[in-house]
Amino acid sequence: MSDPSPVSNADPGGPSAGPHSARAVLFEAPERLALQDVALTDPGPGDVVVDIDFSGISTGTERLLWKGTMPQFPGLAYPLVPGYESVGRVIAAGAESGRQEGEAVFVPGARCYREVSGLFGGAASRLVVSGERVIPLPDGLGERGVLLALAATAWHAVAEAPPDLVIGHGVLGRLIARIGVSLGHPPTVWETNEDRRTGADGYTVLEPDSDERHDYARICDVSGDAALLDTLIGRLAHGGEVVLAGFYSERLSFAFPSAFMREARLRVAAEWQRDDLQAVTRQIESGALSLDGLITHCLDAAEAASAYRIAFGDPDCLKMVLDWRNS
Repeated sequence: MSDPSPVSNADPGGPSAGPHSARAVLFEAPERLALQDVALTDPGPGDVVVDIDFSGISTGTERLLWKGTMPQFPGLAYPLVPGYESVGRVIAAGAESGRQEGEAVFVPGARCYREVSGLFGGAASRLVVSGERVIPLPDGLGERGVLLALAATAWHAVAEAPPDLVIGHGVLGRLIARIGVSLGHPPTVWETNEDRRTGADGYTVLEPDSDERHDYARICDVSGDAALLDTLIGRLAHGGEVVLAGFYSERLSFAFPSAFMREARLRVAAEWQRDDLQAVTRQIESGALSLDGLITHCLDAAEAASAYRIAFGDPDCLKMVLDWRNS
């Protein structure tokens, strides 16, 4: 795609933010990535313009977009800008945005591109987004702020009913376990990768075959593995619940007799809401929830192609962050 042509001035009452373009990660097609300049939409009076410092790479939804296996969503079309885990600073604020210039904010994605799709649109050097969507960041959070979306996902899934067993010790599994500890309900965590069994604080991480329990009241699965459901149902106590908090690209199924005998319940944890984002922000500000030790890799945005390969292919990478400050 050629460089974007000049665009019109901002809408009356909207912020003026200089050039209305950004450098962005572009999935041109499945497994084809480019770093290109893209034209941005004009900000309106309710919008803010945010210069992005850091954005996170999701090994769940973004991997599906990368592989072309994401189930059909409204707005899903290539080429697209991925990402929904961005932090930066407001450089211009519309009169009706409710925000101020200079604020450090979390941006849960954006749809601000003229020529390409934004799903979820956050992996760019500059974003135009409604002031209602951004969340002010606690002081000193820095690049760890990209984890707010995952923290909100974890909170939405388990805060009202913490699990006894968590499947997977990646970033989301660790956040769920930490939330359980903060609520006085430390879980057991299953992890098949020996190298990922480290880093637990206040809870236990086990290799699944070494766990003999079959009486878990609530199991939360963040693995995204559609083949695990029968195993998890078989570990429930009578009346127990399996919470599906991962994202599953394959069809889910289970054998009915085991679920019937246990009178098992299945619950799907849907997308986090703004209230979840605000709740975990308060938890972080109070010190009840720590985001330390979860980001293992950070590369300059100019190295995006390498960053995505590492994020999707290196088991030692818990969380990859792109640094946009030089872009």
